[in-house]
Amino acid sequence: MTETSRVAIVTGANHGIGAAIAERLAAEGHSVVVSFLALEHSADQGTPEQLRENHLQDASAVLERIQRQGGRAIAVSADLTDAETIPRLFDAAEETFGPVDILVNNATGSLRDSFKAAERDWMGRALAGVSASSFDRQFGVDARAGALMISEFASRLQARQGTWGRIISMTSGGEKGFPQEVSYGAAKAALVNYTLSASLELSEFGVTANALHPPVTDTGWVTDDVREAVKKNDAFFSVAEPDEVADVVAFLVSEGGRRITGSVIRMG
Repeated sequence: MTETSRVAIVTGANHGIGAAIAERLAAEGHSVVVSFLALEHSADQGTPEQLRENHLQDASAVLERIQRQGGRAIAVSADLTDAETIPRLFDAAEETFGPVDILVNNATGSLRDSFKAAERDWMGRALAGVSASSFDRQFGVDARAGALMISEFASRLQARQGTWGRIISMTSGGEKGFPQEVSYGAAKAALVNYTLSASLELSEFGVTANALHPPVTDTGWVTDDVREAVKKNDAFFSVAEPDEVADVVAFLVSEGGRRITGSVIRMG
């Protein structure tokens, strides 16, 4: 450990972008709490098998990779829809490593819902109508849990009179909505607003808070059709790898990112 080593919580870190962020932060010398929830999804002809496998796994492989490189990490299974889980995550971090300095809100209740009457989305995946259950699941993880994670982070930092912190929330969708993933897009918009509010309210404590909008990233769901669609879309360079998103997070956490706050950073 060095004087610049910090303690981080990364949610949804058993695979994909979250795993890449956890591994990168550990490689930079930070101690990491890898928060995850293994989920089993019903078979869906439009959902790649690799994505189902990714969601089902625990964080043991991530821990192994971190520890093999000499990093420090623990894994905590956490259902973020349970409000009582959130302080327990911070307790686990403090008991093992110390107070949390870095919060990465990466977990999502990702599902597909729509206002149109359709059984499949553009990729052939099961699509449902917007409902109380789709709202509760999506907002429960992305918006409510994200807000409570920020609140827990902020209250503990102020109680110990902390003077340094980083909050990074992953987002998606756009200002004009997210067709066929409407609750997902709306929940992410709420998370962005919570994060930007934190950037203003917590700046006096040396905290930066930003939202990061990754490009289309191969976390197990990208098919040949998706790659072809990305090629035709001028908003993207190409399909990204999770490590590329982790690069940006590592910069925001670093001393070089100390004056970047209150931003929604969109990757291409």
